[in-house]
Amino acid sequence: MPTLGAPANNRMDRMPSVKHAAPTPGAHSHILRADPHPRRTLIVAAVAIVALTLLGFLLRSHPVDQQLSQAFNVLHTGALGAVTSAVYVVIGPGPAIVGTALVAVAIGFVGRHWRRAAAFAGVVALTWVPSDLVKILVDRPRPDAQALAHPTVPAAVDASYPSGHTVFIVALVIAALYLLAGTRWFRVGVIVGALFVAVVVLSVVIDGLHYPTDAVASVAWALLVAPAARVVWVDWILARFWPGRR
Repeated sequence: MPTLGAPANNRMDRMPSVKHAAPTPGAHSHILRADPHPRRTLIVAAVAIVALTLLGFLLRSHPVDQQLSQAFNVLHTGALGAVTSAVYVVIGPGPAIVGTALVAVAIGFVGRHWRRAAAFAGVVALTWVPSDLVKILVDRPRPDAQALAHPTVPAAVDASYPSGHTVFIVALVIAALYLLAGTRWFRVGVIVGALFVAVVVLSVVIDGLHYPTDAVASVAWALLVAPAARVVWVDWILARFWPGRR
């Protein structure tokens, strides 16, 4: 027990330390955290882009999954056919752009953090848009409508590889998971996101608008390119022109 004459600072030294509360999970969004290994992330994305582009050219000359595409299209009947057709329309380019913008605005208003909202929209866009350039370059024809049991009318006139719908939905899920990382909702987001991706992949294939390899390659594209898109958009562009707290 300290004596009455003990210096005040000595008494303060003997007082029990106060433990600060642990930071709330997700208080600092993962989407704004700088990548500790940006070079590796960019190299992986570059290799993936080259490999998937070359794969597209190979599949264009050797449509190994043509019969599988026809088998999936047989399922395009009744309620299932109506659902898959609706999915394709709902996440078309126009609705996808509007939907992404609305989600970003909601993130900004609800979380009161507009950098986070901008990061979300940028990751989706920078993952999705370049895949259209590969689509133009590869120019793989769509599955032959005359060989399908239930062809989509009107037929799509653009190229088939990769599937923009699939790249978009996977990019959207990845951007959302960046926001949910470190929170109790992350696992739920993984499960729900995986279901969304599965629905879109099956829809574009059952509709006969994409080969199965188009959809699978699109999933791989988004998974491997999205981290690099986040580095370029968030760590480089936003960090320079819109700096702020993580």
